[in-house]
Amino acid sequence: MKTKHLLSALGLAICIQSSIAQEKFKPEWNSLKKYDIPEWFRDVKFGIFIHWGPTTVPAHGSSEWYGYHMWAEGEVEALGNPGVAPSDDYKFHSKTFGKPEEFGYTKFIPEFKAEQFNAKEWVDLFVEAGAKYVVPVGEHCDGFAMYDSKITRWKSTEMGPKKDIVGSIFKEAKKHGLKVGMSSHYAYGWHWWTYKDKFETTNPELEDFYWKKHDRWEPASKAYVKNWYKRSMDMITQYKPDLFWLDLGFSEPAYEEYRKKLLANYYNQGLKENQEVVLNYKNIKWKPVPDGAAVLDIESGKLDRIREEAWQTDMSLGGWRWGYTDDYQMREAAAYINDLVDIVSKNGCLLLNVAPNKHGVIPEDQQAILKEIGAWLKINGEGIYKSRPFTVFGQGPTNAIMKLHGNMHDKGFTANDVRYTKNKQTVYAFILKQKKGRTSFSFDALGTEDRVLTDAIKKVSIMGYDGAIKWIQKENELVVELPTNLNLKNALGFKIELEDAPSDILKTKK
Repeated sequence: MKTKHLLSALGLAICIQSSIAQEKFKPEWNSLKKYDIPEWFRDVKFGIFIHWGPTTVPAHGSSEWYGYHMWAEGEVEALGNPGVAPSDDYKFHSKTFGKPEEFGYTKFIPEFKAEQFNAKEWVDLFVEAGAKYVVPVGEHCDGFAMYDSKITRWKSTEMGPKKDIVGSIFKEAKKHGLKVGMSSHYAYGWHWWTYKDKFETTNPELEDFYWKKHDRWEPASKAYVKNWYKRSMDMITQYKPDLFWLDLGFSEPAYEEYRKKLLANYYNQGLKENQEVVLNYKNIKWKPVPDGAAVLDIESGKLDRIREEAWQTDMSLGGWRWGYTDDYQMREAAAYINDLVDIVSKNGCLLLNVAPNKHGVIPEDQQAILKEIGAWLKINGEGIYKSRPFTVFGQGPTNAIMKLHGNMHDKGFTANDVRYTKNKQTVYAFILKQKKGRTSFSFDALGTEDRVLTDAIKKVSIMGYDGAIKWIQKENELVVELPTNLNLKNALGFKIELEDAPSDILKTKK
């Protein structure tokens, strides 16, 4: 009898615990703040973003913002005052395609054929680059859906490529065990178009693409916000992404009601599917989500300190250009590697954008950078993937500038800049720039009297170098030998293994 009662009580306890664990989220901030960032996101560290769409047809100037700027014909002021000059995109457009009233944005869509798109080749490249998650743009501000939308006819399955771009990438990525995400920029599309009677933006037959005529900077209408919500939920319910990335339009006050509703429904779908999901948001101008209720994304920027909550930087190979242009300019691979290490040392992930051309080809110069990053991660990845921040993120004269698009102001790292990570009883130290002729280096945080390391060092090695190195731990520094025969490119990674910590003081329960 006692056994029967014990089993019943145990069963009830399990049910209660299961109920608590699976408690549904409500569209209220107090409920949504109970969300926990999944471990998989803390572990992946490096992903690939893909900006691709009809703007790759003109492949000019403001890149993915071409549809915003192409209508700006300029204005002539009265009384001889200086006027507003036409935009560079307008001048290019008029010369190349005809004036916007003759050749509107929708005419690019049939030319966006993507005839060489091969999802397998793309994903194979991303795997070689060392990426652990991939996020194709679902729909940019122009509202052209790169997936099989149930809401709009303006989609890649029926126009342009006539393929399910997002679905194809997801299918290939999952074969490699990558996490998959998709992005929505459509909320900002409310501010995108110029409405003049001579432009096709006011054509009633195209209203389902350009929306209803309105003042660009007035708050989004309730009807538009509702339409954004339906489109977003269509992506979420159809494709079940592990990660859903939302651009800054989502942050505006007009979206507050549906913002909470979207988060709750997305998180609840994750519970139902036994899928741990991540939603990215921007905090530009507004703070739309309380800390911890979703994952902060910093556009083209970094932090100057360790953040307790995991976060993300989205950064483009092309700097301020996200979509492909004919003059797409990039930095050396070392710069992106250093940004990755810096971001990871502060508890972040890097989502690095690539820009395929209109044919569906990722150009060779972009591929070369991704492959060099991948080669570095094959050697040093153990200090990146699944790592956590060390007690201090680093040393040296250089730190991030905390401002919008801060990495546009970066001047690069020096040979004295170091970033640290850790994984259990191993500390990783990365010298971000090698200096020719240097024979030793001091890690200032790892001295015996700094009390940053509690356990003794038992071994120091250089990742990718088979030889033993000499080292000595002094009061205020760990001094390591730098061999003269090193043949390693980019940031130099040191593996510092510590003696086991006493077992009786470690966490013993999950």
